[in-house]
Amino acid sequence: MPSAPSAAAAASAPAAPHAARVKVSVTAPDPISREGVLSQLRRHPEVELCEDSGPATVALLIEDVLDEAALARLRRTVRSEGTRAVLVVGTVRENELLDVIECGVGAIVWRREATTHRLVQAVLTTAKGGGDLPPDLLGRLIGQVGRLHRGGTDQPGTTLGLTPREIDVVRLVAEGLDTSEIATKLSYSERTVKNVMHGLTTRLHLRNRSHAVAYALREGYI
Repeated sequence: MPSAPSAAAAASAPAAPHAARVKVSVTAPDPISREGVLSQLRRHPEVELCEDSGPATVALLIEDVLDEAALARLRRTVRSEGTRAVLVVGTVRENELLDVIECGVGAIVWRREATTHRLVQAVLTTAKGGGDLPPDLLGRLIGQVGRLHRGGTDQPGTTLGLTPREIDVVRLVAEGLDTSEIATKLSYSERTVKNVMHGLTTRLHLRNRSHAVAYALREGYI
């Protein structure tokens, strides 16, 4: 009768490869935050860290607040590298939500809730093309989209349809400035101006810049 494999033989057998390891890059504003996230993710075999360079499936970005520079980093990472993103952030204002989603963020994790389990869950969900938002943010996003579908504004000049940054850009478009002139006027990069206009026209189903100006005029933004 054949004997069972010995423990030594079993131990020497090659481990089964992990079928669907997700390549993850981590970006943080300081080395301590970045190393803290890397050390959490290293323990999970389903995650393959891109610690130096190379293409990643999911970009995990850590931010304290979503200022213009943070949004620019999000857009650059997602659109230039072709990845989806997980955003770990301290706070998100309501008028930033659609900007964040349009950047390609698949999941948002509050920094105070960024446990190992929560980070891995967000990464795996995002890699599969899913969405993972905190319940309070999800409710705010649904409310904001609902208001947009009902017409975009409750009164002229509110930011339910257009964000303040979008209003600034569209106002200069209406004045006849081109992309480089708008970038100079607002101290943005040309890529940022293009991203603002692309996000605006995509979200509100506008055909082009002229349509965006017409919309802004009709709704009382400019």
